[in-house]
Amino acid sequence: MKRSPLLVIFTTVFIDLVGFGIVIPVLPFYVEGAGSRFHASPRMVGFLIASFSIMQLIFSPILGRLSDKYGRRPVLLYSVIGTGISFLILGFANTLWLLFLGRILDGISGGNISTAQAYIADVTTPENRAKGMGLIGAAFGLGFIFGPLIGGVLSRWGVAVPFFFAAGLSFANAILIYFTLPETVTAERMQRARIEVGSFFSRWSALFASLRSGPLGLVLTIYFLLIVAFSIMTTTFALYTQFRFGYDAGHNGNIFAFIGVIAVVMQGVLFGRLAKLFGEARLVVAGCALLAVTLFAFPYVGPQTGGLLALLALVGVLAVGNSIATPALTTLTSRGATGDNQGATLGVAQSAASAARAVGPVMAAFLIHSAVSARQIDDNSILRTFWVSAGIVAAAGVLSAFYLYRYSGLYSRGYETAS
Repeated sequence: MKRSPLLVIFTTVFIDLVGFGIVIPVLPFYVEGAGSRFHASPRMVGFLIASFSIMQLIFSPILGRLSDKYGRRPVLLYSVIGTGISFLILGFANTLWLLFLGRILDGISGGNISTAQAYIADVTTPENRAKGMGLIGAAFGLGFIFGPLIGGVLSRWGVAVPFFFAAGLSFANAILIYFTLPETVTAERMQRARIEVGSFFSRWSALFASLRSGPLGLVLTIYFLLIVAFSIMTTTFALYTQFRFGYDAGHNGNIFAFIGVIAVVMQGVLFGRLAKLFGEARLVVAGCALLAVTLFAFPYVGPQTGGLLALLALVGVLAVGNSIATPALTTLTSRGATGDNQGATLGVAQSAASAARAVGPVMAAFLIHSAVSARQIDDNSILRTFWVSAGIVAAAGVLSAFYLYRYSGLYSRGYETAS
């Protein structure tokens, strides 16, 4: 790994996720917290987070296509520079529209994950490709641990300081890419990609076609609902802890880092063993049940009703539920694909996940408060937000139980045969 380009790709994805993690605990306080210069409503927090996800949804396949036409290296380089600029815009912003500009630019630049995956496919053999792709999963997990923690700690010196730190990381990464990352796409391949006819909308056609394919469509629907519910929670969690416990960005950074540690342990150590014991379909049912119960219980926890211990217990169970359900759904999706459409099927699943991460924050924006101009959060808005999220997960749980009853065990024959 010392001289391997995989180390640079790992660093790129890790820094992307650190930047994303920094935003989670800090942005709500930056936008609408006490003393904020933006005087925004909680609803604007949801719209800001959604703007990032929507841009990432649109531009992830576009950047991947551009990397086929013009090379992986320039796309990665310019996207990382764009991420750095977006964080500078956030840090220096003095109006709400500049915040939206920064998040939109970051969403466009953050679509480079597909390019990073393509780079790994270029430099690995089929035998060790899974190990290479595992680096991206590790970068995701570590980024989600360190990002919120860094954001929380640095916010003590000013709520804009984490954004400047993230910008510095991005520009340092751009320098690393410029001097150490070789190009993997030959001139001949670039020329072929430029004359091939392809459409951005083909990815959506594949998504809708998959939704009609029996068990695979059911798995993708469950996956979509699960991520929508989890996105609603992550969008509003800092507002909830601020209202109930008086927590700041530092407290929330520690809590999200706690979630990240549990996720890494569950997915990196325990998930494989649990899948062998119980099977992926049962893990999805169990994960949805844990998520639904904890999301339903959040509105009842406060300083006088369980306090920090109860909050951490709920957060821990939430992390466990998500950490067994999400990879189980990814595994079921992968096993439903034939050997020659593995990448396309997983790409469709990524499209569903990206769409869910755009829908969840928008729903949270409307649920957290009914008045666009008001900045208050009350018990009713907390109850409404978490209970809707719990209801969505419960619906996913019902569908997963139906999948377990009707299709469990059939994926070994392939979804096309099973359906």
